[in-house]
This record gives sequence, C-alpha cells and structure tokens, in this order.
Amino acid sequence: MQASTMAAADSTKMEGFWSNWKCQVMELLYWRNLKQSGLVFGSLLLLLFSLTQFSVVSVVAYLALAALSATVSFRVYKSVLQAVQKTDEGHPFRAYLEVEMSLSHDQMQKYAENAQYYINSTLKELRRLFLVQDLVDSLKFAVLMWLLTYVGALFNGLTLLIMVVVSMFSMPVVYEKYQAQIDQIQEKIPGAKRKAE
Repeated sequence: MQASTMAAADSTKMEGFWSNWKCQVMELLYWRNLKQSGLVFGSLLLLLFSLTQFSVVSVVAYLALAALSATVSFRVYKSVLQAVQKTDEGHPFRAYLEVEMSLSHDQMQKYAENAQYYINSTLKELRRLFLVQDLVDSLKFAVLMWLLTYVGALFNGLTLLIMVVVSMFSMPVVYEKYQAQIDQIQEKIPGAKRKAE
C-alpha cells in the first residue's frame, strides 16, 4: 500500500512538473519576461550558429570549459574573500551540491515505458508505410520524402533548426499582436479550419 501511495505521489509531482514546465515554455515564447526570453533565444541562436562553424565536440568542450572557468573562478574568489575577511561561510555552491539529483526507479520505468511506446508506434507506422498497407498513405509519404529531398538540397539540418527557433520565438508574438487580421484572412482561405467559438 505504501509503494502505491508513493507512486501516486510521484505521478502527481511529475504531472505538476510538466504542466508548470509547459507554462514556463509558453511564457518564454510569448516574451512575457523580456530578459529571460531574450537570454534563452540568444543562447539558442548562439549555440546553433556555433554548431554551423564548429563540430559538436568542440562546441560542447568550449561550453564546458567556459562553465568550469566561471565556477572555479567564483570558488577561488569566495575562498580568498573568506580568508581575507576571516569568515567561515563554507563552500559557495553548498546549496546546489546538496540538491538531490536522481530519478526514482518508478520515474525511470515511466520514462522507459513512454520511450518504448513512441519507438514501437513509430516502427509500426513506418512498417505500415513502407510495406504499403494503405496505398494512399504510402504515396503521401513518398511525396513528403520527395519534397524533403528539395528542402535538404536548399538547407542543411542546422539551418532548418535555426529557422524553427526563430519562428518559435517570433510567430506567437506576431499572432498575438495581429490576431484579428490573421483570423480574418484565415476565414477567407477555403478549407482552413475555423476556430471553435
């Protein structure tokens, strides 16, 4: 009984975590906090542009060195400051070192089950498409792959990823600002889905 209660509590915590996480992402994308959104947007673009110029290994190594340099410098600075002021404040990162950073067996099992579900669903769908279970769906997939050959000839994966990041941070704001005009245009497009009132 106690194990099921703990599993239910973990499940509730995870649901709360994911709903909170989704809210935070929406806040970032709608630029509710300009400094935070700008920092995330700029960091993502800097990372992606760095990856266009350097290998992944180099970028990861440089980021790790930059972070390590900052933490070592801060630790040395605080140690010198404590020695000069003759205080005993302790390790400057003690609060972060004491944070529990482990996943429970139930959480790991849940993540593994979710991953297994998505992998199995993807494999079943690919099998269905490649073995032509439904001719129309397989032809649609073939047309999509053919179109992607042209997209791949024009852009590489990083360029597409940069375009996705820029779109994610700009389109919600543009839609929010010009929602009435966009909805009016959408009503005039035949076959466009209408918003539920």
